[in-house]
Amino acid sequence: MKFQIEDVTVYFPYDHIYPEQYSYMLDLKRALDAKGHCLLEMPTGTGKTIALLSLITSYALCKPSNPVKLLYCTRTVHEMEKTLAELRRLHKYQLDHLGPAARILAIGLSSRKNLCINPSVVTAENRDSVDAACRKLTASWVRALAAENPRVPTCEFFEGFEKAGSDGVLPPGVYTLQVIGMFVDFDGFVVFGYEFGDSVALDLRAFGKEKGWCPYFLARHMVQFANVVVYSYQYLLDPKVAGIISKEMQRESVVVFDEAHNIDNVCIEALSVSVRSQTLEGATRNLNKMSQEVESYFVIGRFKATDAGRLRAEYNRLVEGLAQRGNLPISDTWLSNPALPDDIVKEAVPGNIRRAEHFLSVLRRLVQYLKGRLQTENVEKEGPVAFVASINAQVGIDQKMLRFCYDRLHSLMLTLEITDTDEFLHIQTICDFATLVGTYTRGFSLIIEPFDERMPNIPDPVLQLSCHDASLAIKPVFERFQTVVITSGTLSPIDLYPRLLNFNPVVSRSFTMSLTRDCICPMVLTRGSDQLPVSTKYDMRTDEGVERNYGKLLLEMVSIVPDGVVCFFVSYSYMDGIVNSWNEKGILKEIMQHKLVFIETQDVVETTLALDNYRKACDCGRGAVFFSVARGKVAEGIDFDRHYGRLVIMFGVPFQYTLSRILGARLEYLRETFQIKEGDFLTFDALRQAAQCVGRVIRSKADYGMMIFADKRYSRHDKRSKLPGWILSHLRDAHLNLSTDMAAHIAREFLRKMAQPYDKSGGSGRKTLLSQEDLEKMENGSLGEMF
Repeated sequence: MKFQIEDVTVYFPYDHIYPEQYSYMLDLKRALDAKGHCLLEMPTGTGKTIALLSLITSYALCKPSNPVKLLYCTRTVHEMEKTLAELRRLHKYQLDHLGPAARILAIGLSSRKNLCINPSVVTAENRDSVDAACRKLTASWVRALAAENPRVPTCEFFEGFEKAGSDGVLPPGVYTLQVIGMFVDFDGFVVFGYEFGDSVALDLRAFGKEKGWCPYFLARHMVQFANVVVYSYQYLLDPKVAGIISKEMQRESVVVFDEAHNIDNVCIEALSVSVRSQTLEGATRNLNKMSQEVESYFVIGRFKATDAGRLRAEYNRLVEGLAQRGNLPISDTWLSNPALPDDIVKEAVPGNIRRAEHFLSVLRRLVQYLKGRLQTENVEKEGPVAFVASINAQVGIDQKMLRFCYDRLHSLMLTLEITDTDEFLHIQTICDFATLVGTYTRGFSLIIEPFDERMPNIPDPVLQLSCHDASLAIKPVFERFQTVVITSGTLSPIDLYPRLLNFNPVVSRSFTMSLTRDCICPMVLTRGSDQLPVSTKYDMRTDEGVERNYGKLLLEMVSIVPDGVVCFFVSYSYMDGIVNSWNEKGILKEIMQHKLVFIETQDVVETTLALDNYRKACDCGRGAVFFSVARGKVAEGIDFDRHYGRLVIMFGVPFQYTLSRILGARLEYLRETFQIKEGDFLTFDALRQAAQCVGRVIRSKADYGMMIFADKRYSRHDKRSKLPGWILSHLRDAHLNLSTDMAAHIAREFLRKMAQPYDKSGGSGRKTLLSQEDLEKMENGSLGEMF
């Protein structure tokens, strides 16, 4: 459909729109007009992605003199592909109505691991190995050697891209990362990965193979010209990556952080570093290897004079105040400085680390100092200022030398022409740590723990530079781009995010879900069938009565609920313990008489196989139960829509490990800096995780599912009120204090009700699907009484 929102003609690729989508677009447009940032909570399964894409691309089409660029950030490659699939459909609709004037270039950018098409490179075991294998074939010095000696291997696809020169561009279209394969479209039809012709949707890897060009470097080159770029959070929030990938993005860009309920944690992780004994041992090996390289460059007759000349040229460059060699070839660019752009020192490298041998000596002293600090038997905590003063007093390394460590290492690795960067990850981590600790004085803590408190008999010393201020990493994004959209289905309480991220949104709103039937049934279970309270509180979680009641609850539900049931536990250790207890009591055997049981583990491959078999069991009618963990991979990125998830049970309240010293330091910082109380933050964090878990079962309005919050603490108003509004609006007072028997009765009634036919358009009274005609009436003010 095509409709007007004030002065913008919106092209929407479906015949109907939800009322909340229309309201979402209105608020989004206000933020774009104001050139400010916004915070929008939209219920799951209400078409948030297509609403964002439709409004922002239509806004750009209506303002051709000053078009906005869309930077759409997702958490996973799977979400990236879904976004590009939606954009493909939207782009086809816009082309049908506007013709060539609607042509855009939209690309997804991911790591080499996901985009490489060179068989000898992409088979490497992990991302770092793929990066290193690529570098061995594409580095400028490797290609220079290959020009003299044809037997030196290079990458034919990178060479093809380089030879294409100015012709190495992507024509307009929507480019996915790979052939998506077969999936069910919105109209229920089975379609395939990409189409040609009018849809202008291509697989970037297939295009690269056809042209003989490297898809990764082609995408890297084209991001600055694309109208829409879909990539990971890290490409904007992690300074090491953002300094390479996103530095050319113009201010007239709209940045969208989708599924951003955990964005504060992503920001903190981007500026935090952990150093273990294995890191220091690996760094020592790296330094030994680099020292041998430097010494061998001055051995007469072993290397060409140009080898020693490279080190002298580097020294002269550093004397002149140039930390890096001008504009590096795209294949030589390494990770950028870990500090934020405004905090990077704009001056010459200190004289005492300009010579390679002197710099390596400084790093040796630093590594030796860190080894000594890790030998403590007690937990130690101090701020960056005291830590830097200690380093200076004991090994003579001052703050300025520390700040330059990362750039100086980068320069030296380029000079030594090191290609196997995966082998040097340990020394990179040390220099990352040194630069951050030398740059920041507030918002960080250094915590040394000789062992994990949960396993005190196993020595595992770790030095953690922990960032406590999420606003540090995202501040450059807010300052640089005119509009930043933070959106998710679970942002409640929404007023806490501006304080955590230290920004002032021009629009901040939480939307409700309009439904033709009550297809969501949340319940709070506070006690078992024997009337004993249930909870995962520390003093109750190992109680046999609680474990038995949790098991009886699941057993009762699997005998009632058809198809898939998903269970979330507060931690892996708790899940292991309670499942083992159920097995000993015979409860697990009884559950398996009704449904098959699959378990999420910390191994990605095992979990993927378990999910695949879980879906097969649901498809064939056998039914299945999936045991998962809050904050795990499944809770964050896997949808259990339709028959894959008719019920989700959240066993307990997923609080963080409150004895964690890193968490304690962060809570102290939040209290002192932002006046956020410890209890408020812990409850907020636990409830957003619980909401994220239970939201996995509702992925559209045609779907239905039940949510059981199995813990007596959910009945308290201070806990329950922090759930998203779209869940609270369906949580009846009669469902707040249930026993297992009562919950089973409600489940039977709900499933019987869901089996009845209903009017999807809401013709019975509540208007939940709006046509183009309805929107025109709404503009005239005559539709207000319909929903």
